[in-house]
Amino acid sequence: RNLLDRDTFSKSDPICVLYTQAIGNKEWREFGRTEVIDNTLNPDFVRKFIMDYFFEERENLRFDFYDVDSKSPNLSKHDFLGQMFCTLGEIVGSQGSRLEKSIVGIPGKKCGTVIVTAEELGCCRDSVLMQFCANKLDKKDFFGKSDPFLVFHRSNEDGSFTICHKTEVIKNTLNPVWQAFKISVRALCNGDYDRTIKVEVYDWDRDGSHDFIGEFTTSYRELSRGQSQFNVYEVINPKKKGKKKKYVNSGTVTLLSFLIETEVSFLDYIKGGTQINFTVAIDFTASNGNPSQPTSLHYMNPYQLNAYGMALKAVGEIIQDYDSDKMFPALGFGARLPPDGRVSHEFALNGNPQNPYCHGIDGVMEAYYRSLKSVQLYGPTNFAPVINHVARYAASVKDGSQYFVLLIITDGVISDMAQTKESIVNASKLPMSIIIVGVGPAEFDAMEELDGDVVRISSRGKFAERDIVQFVPFRDYIDRSGNHVLSMARLAKDVLAEIPEQFLSYMRVRGIKPSPAPPPYTPPIHVLQTQI
Repeated sequence: RNLLDRDTFSKSDPICVLYTQAIGNKEWREFGRTEVIDNTLNPDFVRKFIMDYFFEERENLRFDFYDVDSKSPNLSKHDFLGQMFCTLGEIVGSQGSRLEKSIVGIPGKKCGTVIVTAEELGCCRDSVLMQFCANKLDKKDFFGKSDPFLVFHRSNEDGSFTICHKTEVIKNTLNPVWQAFKISVRALCNGDYDRTIKVEVYDWDRDGSHDFIGEFTTSYRELSRGQSQFNVYEVINPKKKGKKKKYVNSGTVTLLSFLIETEVSFLDYIKGGTQINFTVAIDFTASNGNPSQPTSLHYMNPYQLNAYGMALKAVGEIIQDYDSDKMFPALGFGARLPPDGRVSHEFALNGNPQNPYCHGIDGVMEAYYRSLKSVQLYGPTNFAPVINHVARYAASVKDGSQYFVLLIITDGVISDMAQTKESIVNASKLPMSIIIVGVGPAEFDAMEELDGDVVRISSRGKFAERDIVQFVPFRDYIDRSGNHVLSMARLAKDVLAEIPEQFLSYMRVRGIKPSPAPPPYTPPIHVLQTQI
């Protein structure tokens, strides 16, 4: 909207060029170009860009606009109209996945705005529940009948086949009925409804040399007709067919049922307006070392971030795209507070217990550095109070409109293990997730136990309803060269990768469906005024 006019006799002929940024070297690469739209300052570009989206990665985008003056593909031959920077997360995290941002890049000039919308591609999210049975299969075993099972393959672009599903074995029968199974449409046919699906029938043998009974081919489109005469397949063994004149088939396989289930995704909820609330809790216990010493994990180095600062920035920068007000409560635990030196396990880093919110990740960093100067590192290390703090908020909005993520950064020495486990088991019923980043050289066995990936966490005989804790040791991400950039992206990725699934597991257990997205943006129609 309202692009700069660079042509003397007519309006600009704009094109938009999209660049993406490589994670490591930050180099911008051209991703694609839209079509050129002649003679307008308010173009509605038609060409779409299809890109992979990962919640846990920061995907930087740059949109450059040019006024095209000739047929040359070389951009330097055309007039630059400005550019806009954003992240993919910013677009999908905006209301209705629609972002409007100013175009910048030409000093002293208003360059207009750009409106970017995103939608998730639909075909890939369905899964199918199917059930098959077979009749009169060939008898392959010397004693008794066959032990049949089915193997499904999807065909690839080059004509080869990839195995995508095996049924269970049904013992000693030529008329098996297999259990219904669920498979994603992507795995079954890569989302292509007419692609060949090959099904082989085998007779199971204990020694693994399963006997081939026969095979048939079908496609998603055929199967989707459901139970009908079209979905009864003759099982053919090509070797037998070649040898025996009277060979008819080696039995038949029949589709009993076919149900399509559309999986709702994390983005469906974000698009429908669910907000992610991000809270930070920082470990201010004495085991971190004196902040004025370079050996301390809280060392205030004027030239580079300490481990706490790096972990905070890496995770916070990605999560903030999904939080519309960008106000984050930031808490500390395990310090003695001025003026009277009382020990607190949930104090506001900005010094305001009534309003612990900081503006943006930069605001959190600022409050963290301010606190380091005013409080005294002490102990013990209690996690339960900050977990309960966030749980109180999460308990008040269980309708799916908000989800809470607590980031705890700690040196890993924990004093209240039993209370913390109790807090986590209680929190697992609430719309919240906990990320623990362990900094420093300690043994993190206790943190691994809280993570619950190996053994589901329990307290007094009660097990956590869902796995809500993700723990990572910070030292795994600091590369020897001291080039922290690559490792920060990897840290954020590993820490945040489980959140969409934890989020969906809460919504599923509660039966909460995504709210409908607001209606898509339609540009206002310019009414021509006519004189009568």
